[in-house]
Order: sequence, then C-alpha cells, then structure tokens
Amino acid sequence: MLNAMNNVQQLDNLAEAVREEGMNQGGSMNDLVFDPVTGEFRPVPRGTHHGEGDVVTEMTDKGFAAECAPITVCLREDDIRRAREQGLGRGELPAYVQQRDVDVYHISLSPERDLFPTACFTGDRSRLDDGDLPTCETFVVLIGEENVEVLRRGPVELPDGIRRTAGWEPTELIIIPAEDELFSRARGILEVDVLRGKRVLVVGLGSFGSQIAIEFAKAGVGSFSLMDFDRVELHNLSRHTATVRDLGRLKTNVIAEAILGKNPYARVDRFPVDINNDIKLLYEEVEMADLVICATDNNTSRYNISRALAEKGKTGIFGRAFTRAEGGDVFVQRPGGPCYCCLVGVGGLRQEEITDVASARRDGRIAAYVSAEDADAMVQVGLSSDIVPLWNMMVKLALVELSRGKESGISSLEDELVYNYYIWANRRDRQFTNWKPLPEAGGMPAILRWYGAHIRKVEGCPVCSDTVVLEDGDGKEDGLDGIEIDLG
Repeated sequence: MLNAMNNVQQLDNLAEAVREEGMNQGGSMNDLVFDPVTGEFRPVPRGTHHGEGDVVTEMTDKGFAAECAPITVCLREDDIRRAREQGLGRGELPAYVQQRDVDVYHISLSPERDLFPTACFTGDRSRLDDGDLPTCETFVVLIGEENVEVLRRGPVELPDGIRRTAGWEPTELIIIPAEDELFSRARGILEVDVLRGKRVLVVGLGSFGSQIAIEFAKAGVGSFSLMDFDRVELHNLSRHTATVRDLGRLKTNVIAEAILGKNPYARVDRFPVDINNDIKLLYEEVEMADLVICATDNNTSRYNISRALAEKGKTGIFGRAFTRAEGGDVFVQRPGGPCYCCLVGVGGLRQEEITDVASARRDGRIAAYVSAEDADAMVQVGLSSDIVPLWNMMVKLALVELSRGKESGISSLEDELVYNYYIWANRRDRQFTNWKPLPEAGGMPAILRWYGAHIRKVEGCPVCSDTVVLEDGDGKEDGLDGIEIDLG
C-alpha cells in the first residue's frame, strides 16, 4: 500500500513539474519509467532510457503524466477508390465525420445520418502548409497513388484558458473493405457472390426475425425488405437483439441499423406497417423477394403470407415457438406445394406462445373482456436460448434455398434438409411429456433433436388449392357440403 501511495505521489509531482516548466517547445519531454526492482517511477529524458524498467508513458508538452489514446479513423475502401477515380489533383471532396467513441471517428463521402461535414479528401499535400483548407476543420484524408493518410487538426486548451488550433497530426487508420471483399472469409462455405444479389423479405422483427435478418447480413445477403409495425418494449429485451437504448424505437429502424452495421453496402427497405391492414404492399414485396421469412406471432398474418406465397409462386419459411418455448416448429412452403394452412388447418391450431399482451389482444388470442391481471398471467415467455435452435434452423434452410444449385460448402445440406416440416423439443414438458430422456430414448423421439416430416398438400385447401370444398364441419347436410368453388 505504501509503495502504491508513493508511486501516485511521484506521478503528481512529475505532472506538476511539467506544468511548472511551461508549455513552450522547450518544455519537458520526458519518459516516465517504472523500475520493477525498486517499485518506483522515475522520469528520464525521452530517448535516453536504456536501463532496467519499462517506459510507462510519455511526459508530453500538454502537461499530463499520461499520453492520450491515439485517434483512430475508419474509412471505406469504396470511398478511397471513388476519390482516386475523380482525380483529386489540387481539388478536394467534402467528407462527413461521425464520432463513434471518444477517440474513434468514421469518415464517409456520403452524407449519412449523424455525420458532420468537418473533413475532406484531397490529393494535394501542399494545401496543409497553408493551414487553411476551406471545407475542413478537423480531418483531412490525403489520397496518394499508393497510400492513404489521415491527419487531424484539433484544438488544444492552454493553461490560460485560451483554445488554439494545433498542427496537423497523423491518426491511426482502419480501412473497411470493399463490398466484394467484406465477406471473403465466407467464400468456399457460402456463395457470397450469389447472396449479394438476393432480396429477402422478413415479416416480423421480434425474437425470431431480428436474429434471422442480422444473420442474413452476416452471410452477405444484399437486399432486405423489413416489415413490422411494433416498437421495442421492455419485455422484448430478454430475447431480442435490441438494447435498452432502443426502447420506444421502431423495430424496423433498429434492425436496419444492425444490418448496415454488418454490411454497410446492403439495401434495406423499411415498412413499419401491419401487413394484415396492407395486403397490397405485402403482395408487392413478396413478388420482389427471392425468399420470404414469416416470423410473426399470429396466424392471421401467417395465412395472409401463405396465400401471397401461393399466388406469387414464391418460397417462404415459417417459424414459431410453442408455449413457453418448450419447443417449436419450422415449415417451408414452396411453389406448388402445401401451404401453411395445409399444415395447421383452419381450426385446431397448436397452442402458441403469448409474449406480448397488446398484440395478443389485437388478434384475439386474449379476449377483450380478460382483465389486465389475467392477461399478464397469460404471457408465456420462454428463454432466449430455447428459441436459438428454431431461428437457427430457419437461417440454415434459407441459406440452402438462396444458394440452391450452386456449389458451396453448404451444398451437402440439400441432401439433409429434404423435408418441408421440422419439429424441435427443448424440454419434456406439456405435449412432450411422454418423450423419453436422451439416455433412454432408443428409437423413440427425444428432446434437443430435430425431426423432419413431409407435409402433403390438402385437396380443397382454402389458401392454396384451385378449388375449395366448403363443409359445415359436423358432417350434416346444410346445403354447403360438397360445393366446389373454382378459384382458377
């Protein structure tokens, strides 16, 4: 303890000595050295230390006994290429700065949100000697034929309180790769060149859709359509990608930012709408998509999406969790094949999770007459880890669909994922009570394993069939049984 107090006192004394020497060019330029043998700090003239001990920090002419962390700047390779193509010469391009941390800045040629025009790109180093680049107050990006350098000119507050402009100082530089190199590590496993040209529609950006959309961005999918009218609420945080800082924000905006954070070159279209109230928009977006992800939490929207897929001849993947995420299932609807209604029927649906009172009241899963207390008691939130296998399977199926017919590291999954329906159990609870424990399962179903099945197209399905057979449901003749309506 005594040594520690002595060391602190030495630091204070050293800093005071620097201040007393003044801030001029002839001021102290010492290194502060820690001697592990004596356990003491000592100042030595900069560049003269050759003995025992390590240089802890430099005594700078700014009067601090600790050197400030270096400024780091991030640039996009595409912006550098664009600047070179424009042949800067003695001219300049205005650039925009976003401060991401106390010592980290991102500079872009595009005027994106939260960026400020306090930088420029130029190829003329002589302009720096004038100290008067007209469009630049903070940073200048020097573009050479072979190299790139970023300089910063920041204000320094002197002891007399006067703020003066310092000279140009170099910064550390991180270059964000161009789009064709951003996902180079995935080559050989994924067809990133193919995925870049694909458009995916994700409907529902809750605990499933938010994760799936971001995984697509990581894989290199180039175009997104995001649909969800909800905002981030406190109860979402336990299973959602959003954070406390996102409370109250539209989920479409939160996930769009997350996607662009992974792939700044992606195209992201946001639609904060209830698709059940805008069927025309739903059909338009389904038609433009290469694949549709249905991650909604109610069957009205699932039926509407299923019908749109059937009419537009598109492939869609549906995923859901059962009560308290004890398990869940995933269904793939392909053109000409069975639809979501073929899977679950019009009635007799499997009990699903209720994770949001407001949405459950809207779609009738919680009746209007149910009290607030009883409604809260009906909320069935499973663990985030329980839904990971479900959305992960949806991602796997989606990547296989988007890459189908192309040789890649996941091509072999085409021989594995041959079913259109998959079921997963997390716990031997409720409907899975009779399943055997893993060590005793033998040939019987067990938890924590995927099982596949072939769902057949239902003749007369009201969603996907050309003809629909109307029945009264109780086997009695009432004038409707056997009537066929041709929808073709």
